Amino acid sequence: MSVGQVFPEHYPQQLADKVSSVQLLLNDFNHPEPEVYPSSPSNYRLRAEFRIWHDADDIYHAMFDPQSRDKVRIDHFPVACKTIADFMPVLLKHIQFNHELRYKLYQVDYLATLSGELLVSLIYKRPLTNSWLDQAKQLTDTLADNYNVKFIGRSRKQKLMISTDYVTEQFDLDGQVLQYQQVEGSFTQPNGSVNLKMLTWAKGIAAGLSGDLLELYCGNGNFSIALTPFFDNVVATEISRTSIKSAQYNISLNNVSNLQVLQMSAEDVSAALQQGSKLKHIDLANMNLNTVLVDPPRAGLDSDTVQLVSQFKDIIYISCNPETLAQNLTTLTTTHDIVKLAVFDQFPYTHHIETGVWLSKR
Repeated sequence: MSVGQVFPEHYPQQLADKVSSVQLLLNDFNHPEPEVYPSSPSNYRLRAEFRIWHDADDIYHAMFDPQSRDKVRIDHFPVACKTIADFMPVLLKHIQFNHELRYKLYQVDYLATLSGELLVSLIYKRPLTNSWLDQAKQLTDTLADNYNVKFIGRSRKQKLMISTDYVTEQFDLDGQVLQYQQVEGSFTQPNGSVNLKMLTWAKGIAAGLSGDLLELYCGNGNFSIALTPFFDNVVATEISRTSIKSAQYNISLNNVSNLQVLQMSAEDVSAALQQGSKLKHIDLANMNLNTVLVDPPRAGLDSDTVQLVSQFKDIIYISCNPETLAQNLTTLTTTHDIVKLAVFDQFPYTHHIETGVWLSKR
């Protein structure tokens, strides 16, 4: 498949191949049949980044083929959600002959929400002045009747904003209306519709659990906020300062009263609990921590964190790398049984796959 292309007629087989690869990796573990949650075969990504190519008066989006490194002109991008895909030619039309907005523009980053907001970061190889800000404001006003769009201008050690540097996602999750601040440049779930399926799956598990929840790698609170109705107290940790600030903002935005977030790495949490010390101001010894949720990076859980989570009655493990998941399960299944297994296709037409596992202590 060429960069930016999708072939919906091939998607069912490609998804089936991914599911088979996950099952093959997890063959050594006693697990139930996986629940499979597909993506829409097109218009699914809420984030996209492009180089901007200048050719005389022409200007266009471009990407580079990961194998050949050849430049590929992108005039139509069905991978992106409709909000982004429909806006891409609109942006080029309005900046093509606007010297201030076009001059030395070399990259455009898009961030959209399911609820229709759009944040566009214009990145330049030159210093930006108030003239850029004036032109960006005029463009914002011109587009306001038809597009809910915000612009950010970036260059080396410089960032200019028309309003804010974030969008606010909003959706109804089984009758629970949730809102999430999503900041430019920070991690957010790229496939919004599949993220809803992941949250729904996790909520279905949490509904049968009790006590308190510890979450590691919480990001902006994506899972922890959605799961707060099912636990007495939730403590969530994350290393990224930007994500912690967003999580704190989202706690207030959603009127959540039983969730605390801490800027700590999973390794630091493991060390603190092994030493019997508090997590900053929180004394976990006085909590009824039955459940842990982990959503680690591709490297999976380090050995100390595996030992930590193995002490919990229930483990909800969201994995973006089935290979490191399998490595962690080698240890975790010595004490826990796999109750549920799910496959979430966040990234159609690639080899990447998200996996969810619920383990319960024997």
